[in-house]
Amino acid sequence: MCTVIALRRPDHEWPVVLAANRDEMVDRPWDPPARHWRDRSNVVAGIDRLAGGTWLGLNDEGVVAAVLNRRDSLGPDPLLRSRGELVLEALDHADADAASDALSQIDSTSYRSFNMVIADNRDGFWLRSTGAGAVEVHELPTGLSMVTSADLNDPASPRLAYFRPKFASAPVPDPERGDWSSWQTLLASTEHAPGTGPHEAMCIFTEHGFATVSSALIALPAMGLSARRPVWLFAAGAPSEVPFLPVTLDANNAPPAATTAV
Repeated sequence: MCTVIALRRPDHEWPVVLAANRDEMVDRPWDPPARHWRDRSNVVAGIDRLAGGTWLGLNDEGVVAAVLNRRDSLGPDPLLRSRGELVLEALDHADADAASDALSQIDSTSYRSFNMVIADNRDGFWLRSTGAGAVEVHELPTGLSMVTSADLNDPASPRLAYFRPKFASAPVPDPERGDWSSWQTLLASTEHAPGTGPHEAMCIFTEHGFATVSSALIALPAMGLSARRPVWLFAAGAPSEVPFLPVTLDANNAPPAATTAV
């Protein structure tokens, strides 16, 4: 079960601040965010080496997209397409509205169930697919939202019920000054609510090889602030064990892409 936290502030100089922990089998190969796709040179994202897609990415137009498994749908299905393709599809679009509209029209039965978060500096959306019927598109509300394998802001998720109030009361990250400490601490937390298990912590470790394998912090600047660029910090491992480092977003300084598209 992955986790995405999104803070939307439409009138702020940084209208979107997003945090994400990726929970996955530790032996599933992946590479950190970079420009991995030759035919998608505008996309920076981590790459899942098993299926070729991604769990989280950002394009040069300022669209950020993330996909999460819904409950009881962990892992690939050999008869279905990879959900990692969906983030790449979203990042083919120049704004979040167009991306969400395009994904609302996919054949949901071709994928296992999923949640998605798609945002830019103007709009934000939560997409919900049960693997049957149409993909639902809901606007991300202003303020703090959180999604795991359940519905957006669903208190039935023990992790969400425990940590959403903590994120809401924590000091908001300040991308301008590079201060992300409050959210970094929460993303690294191995605490969990009484009566639940360590699998409901924000940063998880299990005995069967499933754990938090990476973490991300992203901020999008407001429209018209041309001097500001998006900010992406990435922990290439459990955030309780490895540091958050800046992701290279400048295409001129990026290493050459080495991977073909999905």
